[in-house]
Amino acid sequence: MARDLVVILTALNLEYEAVHRRLDGPRVHRHERGTRFEVGTVRGTSCRIALALTNKGNHAAAVMAERAVQEFSPVALVFAGVAGSLWDTARLGDVVMATHVYAYHGGTSEDDGLKARPRVWEAPHRISQIGSYLARANDWADSAPARERPPQVRFGAIAAGEIVQNSKISAEARWIRQHYNDALAIEMEAAGVAQAGHLSGAPVAVVRGISDRADGTKSSAKDRNTQPRAAANAAAFAVRLAVELVAEEEQIAMSEAGGNAPRADKTEGQVSNTAHNSTVGIMAGSVHDSTVRLGAAPVGSDHLALLAELDRIRADVRQHHVQGVLDDDTYREARAELAIADRATRENGPEASRTTTMALKRLRGLVADVPELVTRLAALVLAAGALS
Repeated sequence: MARDLVVILTALNLEYEAVHRRLDGPRVHRHERGTRFEVGTVRGTSCRIALALTNKGNHAAAVMAERAVQEFSPVALVFAGVAGSLWDTARLGDVVMATHVYAYHGGTSEDDGLKARPRVWEAPHRISQIGSYLARANDWADSAPARERPPQVRFGAIAAGEIVQNSKISAEARWIRQHYNDALAIEMEAAGVAQAGHLSGAPVAVVRGISDRADGTKSSAKDRNTQPRAAANAAAFAVRLAVELVAEEEQIAMSEAGGNAPRADKTEGQVSNTAHNSTVGIMAGSVHDSTVRLGAAPVGSDHLALLAELDRIRADVRQHHVQGVLDDDTYREARAELAIADRATRENGPEASRTTTMALKRLRGLVADVPELVTRLAALVLAAGALS
């Protein structure tokens, strides 16, 4: 599994662009069958996003979701875009995160009417927990105009079918509201993505911005205002969710590597380890007697040791570029992150330490295909976090 990458899929170009605007350095990644993804990094984080367009419909979304999972083995699969609201619970511009998804077109036609036989997929507990946390933290949305109410996050069922719903009085509209009266929103792709996630074992999150009421009032004139806002809000929450998922994966990786992640406390110029007088492995490095070691060289609060390791990393990045392992764009971005880390390390202080740590995390995402560098950078991130 790529522990720093989340796939985000959208059905419309408008939705795609809303996510794309939040990525730094997006580069085209071509699937062998011609599908184009763009892979970029969320600004200020080590989280990478692989972005792709599915086009409309559950079937197309399912195929693209399965392809994305096989290609990237992501931390999670997120479907982000717009939807219609079935009730007044969610206002235009609000975001609905699915607690479960209905494929509402399942049924049986009998003499006394159409009986519902839906497929249902529940959201993974971990993703639901993170979504609820982000809703409470309420720091995900872009700044709203002064007179505009900030968007809210709603949690509930999302109904997915194969047709555009824009009526409250049609036979099908009445049937949907009768049999799926707990659904907050209705759209056309979530069931396909949920099924693909179920079959591949990939966690799935569905995030929808409310762009219309699905009640006959949907019009092109209104969509020009409501759709972009709803798409932007869905993209903002989806990207924030992806960042949190990757951050949690990093914590899990540290715990798996060393039992307990070392505290960023200084003890005699080194990084303090909660498991004193023991060795905690950090992949190629280790923490022993409160000292983080990279190879044979201890790196604690010693800025010179950290700078020396940055030089070694820089040389190895250059060598991998010469060998063709890293392409020109990746090499250029990697050098830029190394320069930021080097400069911040020389400046010293808590803020400089945070800058160094973030630069190293972004670098780790850039060289994710070079396990040796990822291993060394994981230990270096811990060491940089202890500098002040």
